[in-house]
Amino acid sequence: MGSPENGSDEPLTPTGRVVLQKETNLVIYSAIGMKQPLDVDALKSAIQSSPMFTHHRFCSLLVQDSAGRKHWRRTCVDIDRHVIPVYGPIAEGLSNEAAVNEYLVDLSTDLPGFLGDDKPLWEVHLLMAQRCVVFRIHHALGDGISLMSMFLASCRQVDDPEALPTIRPPSSAKRRRGGGGEWWKAVMRVLGVVWFTLVFVVEFILRSMWASDRKTPLSSGAGVELWPRKLATARFWLEDMKAVKSAVANATINDVLFGIISAGLVKYLDHRSPNAVREGTQITGLAMVNLREQPGLQELSNLMKDNPGLRWGNKVGILLLPVHYHRSCGDPLEYLRKAKSMIDRKKKSLEAHFSYKISEMIMPYLGERAATLLYYRIFCNTTFTISNMFGPHEEIAAVGNPITYIRVNVSGLPHALTLHMMSYAGRADMQIQVAKDIIPDPEFLAKCFEDALLEMKAAASTALNSKK
Repeated sequence: MGSPENGSDEPLTPTGRVVLQKETNLVIYSAIGMKQPLDVDALKSAIQSSPMFTHHRFCSLLVQDSAGRKHWRRTCVDIDRHVIPVYGPIAEGLSNEAAVNEYLVDLSTDLPGFLGDDKPLWEVHLLMAQRCVVFRIHHALGDGISLMSMFLASCRQVDDPEALPTIRPPSSAKRRRGGGGEWWKAVMRVLGVVWFTLVFVVEFILRSMWASDRKTPLSSGAGVELWPRKLATARFWLEDMKAVKSAVANATINDVLFGIISAGLVKYLDHRSPNAVREGTQITGLAMVNLREQPGLQELSNLMKDNPGLRWGNKVGILLLPVHYHRSCGDPLEYLRKAKSMIDRKKKSLEAHFSYKISEMIMPYLGERAATLLYYRIFCNTTFTISNMFGPHEEIAAVGNPITYIRVNVSGLPHALTLHMMSYAGRADMQIQVAKDIIPDPEFLAKCFEDALLEMKAAASTALNSKK
């Protein structure tokens, strides 16, 4: 490994300290499908010349001092210990998609070697038979926005090999700002922010103490983060989501996504456990929200600057997003309307910012264990996790090899259900990771989500035709 470089150690951020605790030991996995066979030497060379190989966190060991405080310490990186080619089939009789998902699940349960103190906390696995590159990176090194922005900085557009990927979010994801107005409208907006922040922060605090979702066939709890997992993929077309979005005024792709999840969960529960869930039961999701000033993926140069609103790291807040179970909903678009109404109220609050700052407020007085247990209780008292990231609009290539898909998931959460969607080149793939002893059939759950979108699209088309 070599000797450490000269220089002082870098302390962990509050968020970094939390995600390294045993209860919240979070690891990010990204599967990148490639069109052509993988060239191991070319990929190693590309990694060595990429920003990742020189970034301080990717070139540092996690060390602990005599007082138990953890720090990053610079070291020399041996590329051969981080890039791991896997030859031959992963599992017999499985499709490439199923084989990759199986490999990702196996990685999530094989952490002791990865989390050692003898090398930086990242690996790149090359699945040669599946033409897939798998990144395994500890969440303490950065959030999904930081990591994906770094990866895309090394990619180029297929149609223009000199051009970087387009990383701006679609128009539906941009923040809408109203024009000028009377002073009383501004006062009402401020009062709205204060009111919704108060309401949602109180709920957030209650969730960290004792308030929890009623038990359903999706429920989990303490210790479930260690249970065996299964992984399935739901596939959506962005054009279908945009068609649904157009049916409800001012709706966004995020609204459509949560409408799909709401409808899909109801479908799944009605099929899996008919009459087992009480009417009106709340099923609460935790949404991971990017808090940087610029929405969506970031320019890498901005992440490396000292601007606290854009810089590298974990800049993610949490929103509590409830789904209310109702057996009959004649209009599929009603799920979108309810999702939009609820998310609009969340946008008017500072709940996500509060959830991000709370660890910084607690740690100086109660320590990192108290901050960790607070977050852990919130996860244990809710039902599922969801995140959504908008990727490049056009097809891109890495090391001259066109990319066919980009998928992301995270391990280490006590939820039995985690949903992570990533869009790329007109398609959006959602990784559905489950605790298989609680949700044994994630493939059927994926179909429930896919069918929900198609039903909403058909309803949107009918509504549009009726207006003509």
